[in-house]
Amino acid sequence: MAHHKAKGQPSGELPTREQLVHYIETSETPVEKRELVRAFGLKGAQRAWLKDMLRDLEEEGLVERGEKRTWQSVGALPEVTVIEVTGRDPDGELLGRPANWQREAEPPHIYIQPERGGHPTLEAGMRVLARLKREADGTYDARTIRVLGGPPKRVLGIIEAGGFLRPTDKRAKGDFVLRKGDLADAQVGEFVLCRIKPSHKRAGGGATEVLVEERLGHVDSPRAVSLIAIHEHDIPTDFPDAAIDQANQAKAITPAGRTDLRDVPLITIDGADAKDFDDAVYAQADTAEDNPGGYRIIVAIADVAHYVRSGSALDKTAYQRGNSVYFPDRVVPMLPEALSNGWCSLRPHEDRGCLAVEMRIDRDGHFKGKHRFMRAIMRSSARLTYEQVQAAKDGQTSELTAPLLEPVIEPLYGAFHALLRNRQQRGTLDLDLPEKQVVVNDQGEVTGIEARERLDAHRLIEEFMIAANVAAAQTLERKQAPCMYRVHTPPDEDKVDALRETLKSYGINLAKDQSARPEAFGRVLEQVKGRAEAPMLNQMVLRCQSQAYYSPDNEGHFGLALDRYAHFTSPIRRYADLLVHRALIDALQLGEDGLRPGESDQFEEIGEHISATERRAQRAEYDAIDRFTAAFLKEQVGAQFQGRVGGVTRFGLFVTLTETGADGLVPINTLPNDFYKHEESRHRLVGERWGRVYRLGDKVRVRLTEADPITGGIVLEMVEVIATASGDKPEDEPVTPGGPGKGQRRHAARTGKTAREADKKKKAATKKAKKAGGPPSSNKASQKKTSPKTAGDRPAAKSGKPKKTGKPARKANAKPKM
Repeated sequence: MAHHKAKGQPSGELPTREQLVHYIETSETPVEKRELVRAFGLKGAQRAWLKDMLRDLEEEGLVERGEKRTWQSVGALPEVTVIEVTGRDPDGELLGRPANWQREAEPPHIYIQPERGGHPTLEAGMRVLARLKREADGTYDARTIRVLGGPPKRVLGIIEAGGFLRPTDKRAKGDFVLRKGDLADAQVGEFVLCRIKPSHKRAGGGATEVLVEERLGHVDSPRAVSLIAIHEHDIPTDFPDAAIDQANQAKAITPAGRTDLRDVPLITIDGADAKDFDDAVYAQADTAEDNPGGYRIIVAIADVAHYVRSGSALDKTAYQRGNSVYFPDRVVPMLPEALSNGWCSLRPHEDRGCLAVEMRIDRDGHFKGKHRFMRAIMRSSARLTYEQVQAAKDGQTSELTAPLLEPVIEPLYGAFHALLRNRQQRGTLDLDLPEKQVVVNDQGEVTGIEARERLDAHRLIEEFMIAANVAAAQTLERKQAPCMYRVHTPPDEDKVDALRETLKSYGINLAKDQSARPEAFGRVLEQVKGRAEAPMLNQMVLRCQSQAYYSPDNEGHFGLALDRYAHFTSPIRRYADLLVHRALIDALQLGEDGLRPGESDQFEEIGEHISATERRAQRAEYDAIDRFTAAFLKEQVGAQFQGRVGGVTRFGLFVTLTETGADGLVPINTLPNDFYKHEESRHRLVGERWGRVYRLGDKVRVRLTEADPITGGIVLEMVEVIATASGDKPEDEPVTPGGPGKGQRRHAARTGKTAREADKKKKAATKKAKKAGGPPSSNKASQKKTSPKTAGDRPAAKSGKPKKTGKPARKANAKPKM
């Protein structure tokens, strides 16, 4: 068998690349480099050759780095990990999956083995710490170390014929059944919240018994979509009576002891459908001699701290929620409506308490002097929408905006352009990612999906809010007071390296010595503007970034290119902002309703909690949008759409539809019949037999084959590649799955290979690999997901969990005993 010639390969007997991959894949635990040196008897310069070979194998996606400088099969799990019990297979064996599985691919099957002497009965949903042993077929045997938590008390689903419950969570494994007496009169097609019965007895087929706890309406109800997301992500919806009582007892704030801003023409600018107005803005030219061309800015924020006192019932429920959650058809607020839409909403022409900051900026948006925070009372001059403000600026005033154009709107835009110059000088990360907007009517029915328009009016408010947030962080730091910072750290170097390799294939250079600065990514995004692959590359730059979080420790904000940053401007909907308000009240001696004693000592724990609730809300919102999108497309199954390949994986292609922005999966087993190799570094699938290539960024035409509003899943079928990522017209014509098209026949004619010869060569290679002890190149449905070669043929009829009849035999040379 030919050896792979790696850089600096020495002479002498060396393992083949297939033998290295096979050794790593069949190892029960991640493999250290020195273990490979011993196993294959490598010496001297051969060790350097091994290092280069492992790097080559990693670049090709055949192996990956594990923890503590080890190597493992692609997608391999740690030896000790937390797993979640998912149920039992038809043979009664207990099954599990890795907890918090984040990858796009399906997780490997885990069989949980009984302990000697017995162990507590494990139920679906329980989480256990387990020691894993990897088998040759890619499955795992798990031995329980300890039980970490009990099963979920509830499961959400749709009642189907025969008493089965179909879970709304597509990650849920196993079957759930309802006995006749447990239905609570619920009918087939109803959306229900069920409680898992405590009995250890199982119905036929190993299903878990549940009983209906709450009926939530018929599955065809338009409002069922957001209800699924709310219940699935455990979003709290009901306020405790004590919190409701406190909110209902709230009263208007009086001017006593407050700065009076009622004569300042502050205005609110929000979306047309907004009901809570928590920020108001004002700007005027600065008349000071030391600041020619500069502006004086006021940002006034609803005084939530006055109503929500630390340690109160309102505070506890606000902390539990962490933030408001926004769905296309409803909002789950952080505070009761009496506050969020009432006393804490800066309604026009009504007196409202606020915490305001006055800032001075020069003509380039830099701060001049200290900021002035004040407890104030204000009266909004107008409630305007983004569209109204932008239209007025563009010369299309209305009866409402005409009187405000010169004294209010024009100075706001002047200050905005100054702040924008500052932003450009800092070199911030500005991603061009169109936001999808689901439009629903009063009945909750989806009437359209469109890109949300981004106007200068939107950016104006963003820049004013950023300036106020920076002012809050600077003030608290100057006072050496506690602060809940909004932290965004630089991206992980490994992610940047992977992005750099992808960009190279598009002729774009991301300098290694500059990638720690956001302007380096900004230059990349400037280069791709207007190119076909721009949306995809913007997404890749986004995925490369770290996730922002809340912390009392300041580590700066990478994306905004700021040394310090805190959220101050939305205390109605974010608990972090409420904490910053309280800290400012204490630091500046603005009242007695600041932080309670010792509260700042808990900031680290609080930061972790509200960061988690923010991620929970984001997942719920994204899931709801996916489900609303699937509901909108459900009636269009069979129709064809244009889109672009936005993701390439071993199991298929993710395509973003141009018209709606919906993301759907083209499963690899529906692509034209071939053996597809996933070239991870080049983001493409390559057909080994016919040479067909599917690349990231390709413009394609697809057919919608499935749209499931319950899970949000959208499945597509490839029709044709309209244009490659480079903009060229593809050579191959559309084909039907299962056979070669004209382009494939042309490829066979050029290479002299026919389908029969390709099969013959494949079988010969398999036989040779087996004889040499290497892994066979197989196209069976049971082929490991870690293999770089993924079959394009349809899988066997049983495509679910494999039935395990016994432990698979180990390969002859699986792992030498040392």
